[in-house]
Amino acid sequence: MVRVKWLGHACFEISGRKVTIVTDPHDGYSIGLNPPRSEADIVLISHDHFDHADGEKYVKKSDAKVLKAEKGVWSIHGVEIMGITSFHDKFQGRQRGKNIVYKFTVDEVSFCHLGDIGHELTDEQLKAIGKVHVLFIPVGGTYTIGPREAVNIIEKMNPNIVIPMHYRIPGLKLPIAEVDDFIDVAEDKYEIKYLDGNEIEVDLENLPEKTTIYILTL
Repeated sequence: MVRVKWLGHACFEISGRKVTIVTDPHDGYSIGLNPPRSEADIVLISHDHFDHADGEKYVKKSDAKVLKAEKGVWSIHGVEIMGITSFHDKFQGRQRGKNIVYKFTVDEVSFCHLGDIGHELTDEQLKAIGKVHVLFIPVGGTYTIGPREAVNIIEKMNPNIVIPMHYRIPGLKLPIAEVDDFIDVAEDKYEIKYLDGNEIEVDLENLPEKTTIYILTL
């Protein structure tokens, strides 16, 4: 059993039996949310923009391993991690730079965090990522892919669980769309489950057979 906790924006805490990972930690204050709090063994940062990296100090243990926009393959605390280069825009990074997609496996459950990806994945990237049980995908547009591009990626990756991120919620001070725009595009294709809270538990033995989108709330 792996616990997934949404800490706002693109920041998640993924906790297994022996290890905790946090992705893209914002600092809270600069984007209008509460600061994330965790004691992560591993911190994965897709790129160095303030709303994805400035909260590092709030979420890590003193001896945590931090991978900041790093391409490569690692085995850390028993977690297999792969960083794949992508871009923050549709123009090979000329507007907003590079973005790292991280795939990692915790207690046999595979996760993929797309960071601030600004384009649809190439066949080469899809092949490198491979099978994914849980996909964290931005859907708010403006700085990232929007709803239709997100649905196209989901169709190609075919994960068991999708958790949308990087969309406008109360308090957020970024000009991005609400999750409803994504739901309008996705609801005819996938089951949508609304949760009254910011956590789910993922059990390898009880994954949904068909792709299911979970909407978490802070």
